[in-house]
Amino acid sequence: MSEARRAETLTALRRLRGRGTLGDVAAEAGLPTEDVRQSLKALLESHRGQLAVSDSGELLYDFDPRLIERGTEPLYHRVKRATGKALRGGFKAWIVVMLVSYFILFVVLVIAALFANQKGGRDSRGGGWGGGRRHGGFHMPNFFFWYWIWGPRWRVGRPYYGHKWERTLDKDDKVPFYKKVFAFVFGPDRPRPTQQQRDRGTIRLIRSRNGVLTTAELVEHMATTFPEAESEMGRLLGAYDGEAVVSPDGELVYAFPALMTSAHETKRSRPPNPAWLRLEPHLELTGNTGGANAAVAGMNSFTLLASATSPWFIFPRLGLGGTAALVGLVWVPVAFSLLFFAVPFARTLALKLENRRRRRRNVRRVMLGLVYRKALKDAAPVGAGEAHRYVTSRLKDQAVDGRDVEAELHSLAAELDADVTTDDAGAMLFEFPALRRAFLASDAVRRKLELEKRTLGDIIYSTSDTTAESGARDGALFDRALEDARVDVERHLPALDRVGFEDEYELVAFDEELARSTASIGPRGSRTGRRG
Repeated sequence: MSEARRAETLTALRRLRGRGTLGDVAAEAGLPTEDVRQSLKALLESHRGQLAVSDSGELLYDFDPRLIERGTEPLYHRVKRATGKALRGGFKAWIVVMLVSYFILFVVLVIAALFANQKGGRDSRGGGWGGGRRHGGFHMPNFFFWYWIWGPRWRVGRPYYGHKWERTLDKDDKVPFYKKVFAFVFGPDRPRPTQQQRDRGTIRLIRSRNGVLTTAELVEHMATTFPEAESEMGRLLGAYDGEAVVSPDGELVYAFPALMTSAHETKRSRPPNPAWLRLEPHLELTGNTGGANAAVAGMNSFTLLASATSPWFIFPRLGLGGTAALVGLVWVPVAFSLLFFAVPFARTLALKLENRRRRRRNVRRVMLGLVYRKALKDAAPVGAGEAHRYVTSRLKDQAVDGRDVEAELHSLAAELDADVTTDDAGAMLFEFPALRRAFLASDAVRRKLELEKRTLGDIIYSTSDTTAESGARDGALFDRALEDARVDVERHLPALDRVGFEDEYELVAFDEELARSTASIGPRGSRTGRRG
């Protein structure tokens, strides 16, 4: 497909305000339908859009009317982010220099003042710095001190995700002290997985489902809203050469035959954990161990105390005075030390808000497990009371607000077009037949395509069956698969009664380890960069 055809298709979509069938776009662009189909698939990957099914069963391409590209960011925000990153880097370096330098300086001054005080007499004012030198003076810290400040195998710019992540490192990969100083002030580094890293889990999901997926199954993996999952599915279609299929019951199913082509006998991937086994952990203020925080806070507290009391303790004994000494040894270190403590204190509010959002997202993830179990395994309704008890029992270490549970239940009911009834007490009950229909549709297409057997033929349905007969046959086959082979619930949805947490750094760990291994191999395969 040429860029010219893609540009013409994009122009036609603009005239159609981003919405139309394959025929609409082909007629508007004046291009062959196959070229338009390929262009639309590519545009789904690069622009915000999704697929829908019309009442007649026709595929409908639904893009944002402004045809915004995915991942676009205004120039102002890009410049602002780059400038902020540079300023933060310089500020971090300044913090370490100030903390270590002033700490060492005041250790020297306090020791010198103590020696001057022990000497006594009227010449204590004149002893000053010379007295310190006569008693051995100050020598630069030895190698072990700098080893503590700087890890010999540590690469500049390598992130530090906190002490839990640190425990997963090789014992020789010592995190330098300056990274823990940064974490004390600004918090630990936050992983920023790339799209490629995020897609790995999704591709594993697709391959574990024999190359066939529905939006409901993608929500099971991503825990996003259904509209967000539909948009993401559009991107996956373009990125991984997928095809959209409409089942006899009008359900939209997505097939990815190219992902099932393999040179190995076993193509089935181990399925990734569903969203309720990948809850978001509680964020820590610093990410450091208690000992590391105590060391950083102790250094800064010593600097603050020594600088604040230096006009009465250090200055008289060492004969210091004047504006320069007052500014350099009192005002600057006191202001720095107070700011050093003020920044993490101010961060606590933002951290509480973020953890509140994480708890809310975890409630949704746990709710998904309950709703999927009820729809696919029990075929029973869900009430707010049951949902609250279920979520509370799974999130024992987190405070669960009943309003959050009820809000997420109503949100899922709206996204899945749930059937609403009431019990004898008047409480609302929600049933999710649409979720079961989605899994029925994907299972039916999965059996027909048999992509795991490499039968990549056309999608053919029996025209002799009515819609009711086809639906009944697929439903019976699906129920038999659940009972006999436990195809979907047991294999595709593991641990419906459990929850688990996943740290964000696990998404980027493989690439970072690969980069470190590559960097440590010399031009002839010899290891480099190992010192100490």
